[in-house]
Amino acid sequence: MHNTIQLMDRDQMNRSLERLACQVLEENLRHLDLALVGIQRRGVHLAKRIQNLLQGRLGEEVPLGKLDINLYRDDWTRIKSQPRINSTDIAFSVDGRNILLVDDVIFTGRTTRAGLEAVLDFGRPERVELLTLIDRGHRELPIHPDYTGKRVHTARHEQVDVLVQEQDGRDEVLLTSQE
Repeated sequence: MHNTIQLMDRDQMNRSLERLACQVLEENLRHLDLALVGIQRRGVHLAKRIQNLLQGRLGEEVPLGKLDINLYRDDWTRIKSQPRINSTDIAFSVDGRNILLVDDVIFTGRTTRAGLEAVLDFGRPERVELLTLIDRGHRELPIHPDYTGKRVHTARHEQVDVLVQEQDGRDEVLLTSQE
């Protein structure tokens, strides 16, 4: 039997993204060469929303790229099915830039590690920061987000799903556990 709890609704997600955009602005005003890179799939949609918020406040364009980390995964030998390969599109130079890597959920840190490796294949940024909507803990690597929408204490067997309007037809964050 599955038990599902809503962690965030649409309004809570929007408020969290607005707060995160303000935090990014505060931290990056002295580092104006900012670009966003969303991790496929839902991280791209969240990055686009952050981009719109930043551009509205700055009045200037903030570049946005999307990144597929599947070829950088370290669990190829463990997974039973072939991963779904998405596209990578970074149409700007990352050299010397401040890159904000955006993902929906951070769990073990392995997706972020893969994302960092992929970004570095495009060049040498000045720095890379991480923004996640949900931090659910259970890190296996020493990776922590610079900006977090919400920290949630979970058991390892629980699942956190971020649903976005652009892909899922609604905005919400769900925690599902098996009983």
